Amino acid sequence: MASITNVSCNKMFGGLQKVFSHDSKELGCKMKFAIFLPPQSEQDKVPVIYWLSGLECTEANCVQKSGIQKYAAEHGVIIVCPDTSPRGLNLPGEKDSWDFGEGAGFYVDATEKPWNKNYKMYSYVTRELIDVINKNFPVIEGKQSIMGHSMGGHGALICALKNPGLYKSVSAFAPICNPSECPWGKKAFEGYLGAFENGTWSQWDATELVKTYDGQPIELFLDQGAADNFMHQLLPEHLIKACKDANIPAILKMREGYDHSYYYIATFIGEHVAYHAQHLTN
Repeated sequence: MASITNVSCNKMFGGLQKVFSHDSKELGCKMKFAIFLPPQSEQDKVPVIYWLSGLECTEANCVQKSGIQKYAAEHGVIIVCPDTSPRGLNLPGEKDSWDFGEGAGFYVDATEKPWNKNYKMYSYVTRELIDVINKNFPVIEGKQSIMGHSMGGHGALICALKNPGLYKSVSAFAPICNPSECPWGKKAFEGYLGAFENGTWSQWDATELVKTYDGQPIELFLDQGAADNFMHQLLPEHLIKACKDANIPAILKMREGYDHSYYYIATFIGEHVAYHAQHLTN
């Protein structure tokens, strides 16, 4: 079993909300992840849903603010929430801004120095973390889905699109849908991946990835608050058009009056857990 350390444990909705730490080989630092174990997991192996959080977040945001545990307990699924970047590396510029560096890993594998040695959140999420969870918890291997919010919604989408069949379903709250075309994405991609002219940005952009997707059928479930002040960063219309042109099924639910916050997420998180549970149990 991969070596993990129990940081905290709280009883909740008949299950256990825990936080663990472990030494990550991919990221070269100690990482934390939160995990909710529903009551059903005490008797049987169950499916797992991975949640990727947004800018400035940690492993704590979703489990403390979304109310996801209630629905996870009802459907009998494990919820795993990793941190959003490596921590404590003290790289130059790592803490200079809130939208790049620590707390803002963007779920890519960086190629530019000094980030390329440690900022490998994509490999961490899609390989190392899955291995840690499979080896330490009662999950049904291969029965996993992924979802996220904002930067984490971008992460969920690219993890699913770059790994056909790895996840049974994918959904995203207010995702950064076309990072190559928005200020947040341009800043992160240039820092982690180099200049746009290098031609690598499209490999980490959901809107670009659907244009060439040829894996097994997948449906993208997008959820967006219509009153979101960051719509110019998110660009859901770009991804929906790309999906239509590529004949990839996509759902876009616009929520009138809702913003970018966890108040919005908490309102609709149950619908997303139910959506994933249906795919995971089929």
